[in-house]
Amino acid sequence: MKYKTDYILNNKIIMPHFGLGTWQMSKEEARISTELALENGYRLIDTALAYNNEDGVGKGFKNSGLKREDVFITSKLPAEIKGYKETLSAFNDTMENLNLDYLDLYLIHAPWPWDDIGGDYTNKNIESYKAMEELYKQGKIKAIGISNFEKKHIEPILKECEIIPAVNQISYYIGHIQKEITDYLDSLNIVTEAYSPLGTGKTLKLNIVKEMAEKYNTSPASICISYCILNERIVLPKSTHKERIIENFINITDISKEDMLKLNNFDNKISLV
Repeated sequence: MKYKTDYILNNKIIMPHFGLGTWQMSKEEARISTELALENGYRLIDTALAYNNEDGVGKGFKNSGLKREDVFITSKLPAEIKGYKETLSAFNDTMENLNLDYLDLYLIHAPWPWDDIGGDYTNKNIESYKAMEELYKQGKIKAIGISNFEKKHIEPILKECEIIPAVNQISYYIGHIQKEITDYLDSLNIVTEAYSPLGTGKTLKLNIVKEMAEKYNTSPASICISYCILNERIVLPKSTHKERIIENFINITDISKEDMLKLNNFDNKISLV
């Protein structure tokens, strides 16, 4: 089975295809999980200032003994923080927490604060993105991007800013592949990074997933993760359990083209969000 293990972003930076998500982890859980993941072959770790566990990720990386250039670390500007100066300040907090000299990828966590989903923050997002461009030019960030952005949120950035986002991190799983936005991203050479590839556990219970897991003699989780990888999406499963961290990384299933088509078509029948 052939699948991408590295992605060349639109600024030529190489990003691994598979990473550890750390949402809802405590600082200590993030430290332990980061250490376990890096010890078992992961080279991408994803965190955020809003997760309140960046220092755990930073310590986990330091304890791994790996070279800085061998690990790709992502963090995010909190959804409620908008504006040029505000972004620079939040970024400094992130770098202090992680105790790093540079960040591989920095994302705007969402186009609006979580308590005002759907609100119009276009001008503030542009200000934040321009601050990120400045940090990028200074070499403090290797790549910049966005998260949870739709086409209507991306277009103003393309119009008003200099650098095309390298990545859009969105929820993506069987039954919810957001085809409209992912097709748009593909057309712009913006990589789709899939968080919640297990649909926060919901996809594991789908009959189509359980049937395929039985057919391929594997786990439902492997079907869900492999599906994202075979659709050429960078994938971010989250776990604090050693066995699952290892299994998620090594147990990639060679799903046939016919079955991939069935899973892709399943998106037209159900959405789990």
